[in-house]
Amino acid sequence: MRAIIQRVTSGAVDVNGERTGEIQDGLVVLLGVSTKDTETDVNYLAEKIINLRVFEDDQEKMNLSLKDVHGKILSISQFTLYGDTRKGRRPNFMQAAKPDQALELYQQFNDRIRQLGIEVEEGKFGEHMEVSLINDGPVTLILDTDD
Repeated sequence: MRAIIQRVTSGAVDVNGERTGEIQDGLVVLLGVSTKDTETDVNYLAEKIINLRVFEDDQEKMNLSLKDVHGKILSISQFTLYGDTRKGRRPNFMQAAKPDQALELYQQFNDRIRQLGIEVEEGKFGEHMEVSLINDGPVTLILDTDD
């Protein structure tokens, strides 16, 4: 499982002109699911993300987690995170999970975040989405359960 996380002051996602998710002060998570991902990857990544100390304390040091600041997550399914561009000019998506598996693990990820006490807003799986955000910092990290 692969995630790009961005600390934001605001984030939103629109599908067909309709707002499906919006947050203030939190993390936008672009989540990619691979063919070999399992519930173990879901649990590891969810707990890692909400406990990462990427928010600033009073001394402007990144010492606080999403839990500490009572932040929210805007979760966006992003199969293109598994695009392999090593050969040719067109990405190969063979490592990306098929839609049924990806949807199940994406939903499990969002549910696990909620179980851990964090509010989650979502895009719409499998749809063309317009994602907007104001990256705070900027702070952007890449997490991969294979690493």
